[in-house]
Amino acid sequence: MPFAADTGPLIALAQVERLQLLPRVLGVGVIPPAVHREVQVESGRPGARRIGEALSEGWFRVATLAGDAPLAELQREVDAGEAEAIGLCLERQARLLLIDDAKGRKVARRAGVPLVGVAGVLLAAKSKGLLVTVSPVLGDLAAVGYRLSRQLVDDVRRRANE
Repeated sequence: MPFAADTGPLIALAQVERLQLLPRVLGVGVIPPAVHREVQVESGRPGARRIGEALSEGWFRVATLAGDAPLAELQREVDAGEAEAIGLCLERQARLLLIDDAKGRKVARRAGVPLVGVAGVLLAAKSKGLLVTVSPVLGDLAAVGYRLSRQLVDDVRRRANE
């Protein structure tokens, strides 16, 4: 079963040229229409071209919600992309959600959706031998303005023995 993704982690990984880690760590991904719009229709967003290429290469596909998820309720708490991505997991179209937004993670966790963030992907990539070190990637993410808490960055470095 694929994983679902929110916009933020996709753009961040595309900006630091690490989007290719996702299919190797998590397998094929699905993105809901709102996330697709956020990265493609607004194609001026950083990383949008690379995400479009990843869609063409089959790393991701756009998955429409069946209508079983409580979308209106979710959208009262989080943006459309996050709500639809959570919805894909609730409809069992995806096994876990790639998301870093704190509020989105809280809502997903409350709904019982398994989560992973960019930091978790980097640790898994290192354990699979896809990255030698995670510290440079964490630095690259900070350089493009992707916010991970100092505590999380320190924890990731500690867990990666760096």
